[in-house]
Amino acid sequence: MPVDSTAHHADRIQAAIASNGAAKSALIASWRRSSTLHGLNPAERNPPERLADSELRKARQEVESLVQVAQSSLDRLHLAVGGVGCCVLLADRNGIPVERRGSPSDDATFCSWGLWPGTSWSEESEGTNGIGTCLVEQRAVTIHRDQHFLTRNTLLSCTTAPVFDHEGHLAAALDVSSCRADLTESFVNLIAIAANDAATRIEAEYFRLAYPRARILVVPVADKGARALIAVNADDLVIGATRAARLALGITQACLRKSLPAADLLGTAGKAIESLAGAERGVLQRALARADGNVTAAAGALGMSRATFYRKLQRLDLHRSH
Repeated sequence: MPVDSTAHHADRIQAAIASNGAAKSALIASWRRSSTLHGLNPAERNPPERLADSELRKARQEVESLVQVAQSSLDRLHLAVGGVGCCVLLADRNGIPVERRGSPSDDATFCSWGLWPGTSWSEESEGTNGIGTCLVEQRAVTIHRDQHFLTRNTLLSCTTAPVFDHEGHLAAALDVSSCRADLTESFVNLIAIAANDAATRIEAEYFRLAYPRARILVVPVADKGARALIAVNADDLVIGATRAARLALGITQACLRKSLPAADLLGTAGKAIESLAGAERGVLQRALARADGNVTAAAGALGMSRATFYRKLQRLDLHRSH
């Protein structure tokens, strides 16, 4: 970038930081963090920080289960955006990409820009950027070209979505980046939709992995794309909830440590009580069916006496066939 353009970008950022814009603009607030909190200079030309190979291996090991769950979603996302000069990065909560998808023909370019595993993209290191700012603000962001804090990053367009773990904690950031000058705003919007969908899919798959023996229920929420899920055990008690479900239903970790009936949480407690008789009826009928109508055998299968089983049949107005 020419010297005058570099100076212009730096001056524009410094003027915005000095204004009252940070109170109204999340972007300017991020610029101010980059300058005031992290002491960065927008005109800084030093290359991005890169981890040693051993440090990158350690960072990846810490999120290995999430990386494995994300593989198919990363592949699908790159299939959608790779043909137009974009790469896909999965970064840990510290802003270090640990997994990447990209076209081999673009690898040298993206590597030179630091869009590569092991490069630090935290706000502390790079100022305002897709991965770092997404992690700080815990929301999906797009940092397009000269919205970046550092002048050397102003040829990039970065769209990033947060990924939360099974306990609702921030776990990673999913980023789609491009350094093509012809990337239009409308296409950036499409990329944002694809990135958000992929991040939501990774969250859901990771949540299911955390509760392999539970029933996973979808919670109806206003934001249909949020994928609000709860995990319910065999006793219909809630044992887990995604971040979207926690926010929608007011679920806290303290709630989950106690017995939390799914029916109470979903506002279906009355229906659950009404259905108890129906549930018991179904259990008895299934036992009879498996025992070919033999009451003694059905009672034994359910661990009760023949007399108790027969009383239940009479109370529920069930008549054995033979």
